[in-house]
Amino acid sequence: MQHRIANVSARVRSAVVTTLVVSVGVLALVGACTQTTGVSADDPALIARGKDIFRFDTFGDETFWTDTLRMHEVIRSAVDPTTALSVGLKVDTDSLPAAVVAGIQNGSISLTSPATTVALLKLNAVVGVKGTVTSVNGSDVLTHVGITCALCHSTVDNSFAPGIGKRLDGWPNHDLNPGAIIALSSALTPAQKSVYNSWGKGKYDARYNFDGLNGPSVIPPAYGLKGVTSVTYTGDGADLAYWNRYVAVTQMHGHGSWVESRATPPENVQNPPDMVSDKLAALQAYQLSIQSPPAPAGSFDAAAAARGRVVFEGAGNCASCHAGSHFTDAPGRLHSPTEVVSEPEPTGPSFASRSATKMYRTTPLRALWQHAPYFHNGVATTLDGVVDLYNTRKALNLTAQQKADLVQYLKSL
Repeated sequence: MQHRIANVSARVRSAVVTTLVVSVGVLALVGACTQTTGVSADDPALIARGKDIFRFDTFGDETFWTDTLRMHEVIRSAVDPTTALSVGLKVDTDSLPAAVVAGIQNGSISLTSPATTVALLKLNAVVGVKGTVTSVNGSDVLTHVGITCALCHSTVDNSFAPGIGKRLDGWPNHDLNPGAIIALSSALTPAQKSVYNSWGKGKYDARYNFDGLNGPSVIPPAYGLKGVTSVTYTGDGADLAYWNRYVAVTQMHGHGSWVESRATPPENVQNPPDMVSDKLAALQAYQLSIQSPPAPAGSFDAAAAARGRVVFEGAGNCASCHAGSHFTDAPGRLHSPTEVVSEPEPTGPSFASRSATKMYRTTPLRALWQHAPYFHNGVATTLDGVVDLYNTRKALNLTAQQKADLVQYLKSL
């Protein structure tokens, strides 16, 4: 491995979990066909392959999570389902046989035994975690473990129990505590574990393994991306494949290559053989097919939302940046950190300063009703907080009624 976990070894600097393959917004295909395959991006077979990649492909990252971090040993000895659910891992009920469902319901299957976690991994039921289970002397033993794109960007509908239900691909898993999961590794020092444990639920630092700075960002949604442009919070890449490759190689620690000379420090990760490139077209096709979930009926006041749209396009000045059908002025325009209301950061350096562009792109607005907290650093926990922050820092002088109406409009998006 040529990846780095700070201070662990010369090769490994950070164990990073984010599999948000589309961590922050993407560029839709301009043409009807992919450049790599010549196959239509709307081809059902290509989308189906991408769905399988998104949910189950590790890009060979078991060599990191197993060989380097020894996470399989942690899981099989100390991570029972109750513990797994407490750090935000999810269980897919569609992967569970009826007998297992019944056993969980009647208590005959223990949720406080690591052996149950191993059994769930054998069934491919733990969302975003791929395990290899081998029979040793008649007992199931977890021998390898890796992570997939779905870890951070899928959740479940909780239809069976909290954290257990049917998959919701593309929804950000804001219950997930990536840092706490990483900190379970015995390969880390107490100082490193302290950094990872500081991130909290729903946040992840996708630059920490390169610059050693600590400034986690909110895991964003990965739905409603078709037609959206600019790939990251900071608009670093020109298309979706850029961020997919970045995450697969440098964050998931899959096998492939990544080079970004604009970054500080410059990034050059070579981890052959390449198990990423030939999957990017299908992965992108599936991601672009995931629709944004509509606001639930009755979740906002329609009359107030209509008035709020007028505020959004007028006195609130929101549409000057959140423009067009996707509510963003990217890629034609990026913004300096001095223009955004979410800076200065609550802790650490400017997130933009750690990026390739050193700028921010205007985040597209979609399904805002369900993915708080807001802004790249989560400085607003509610939409009321978002409006108040803009009103104060942009000196908009909105009335209480205008602010309330604007919130209802945002809830409707």
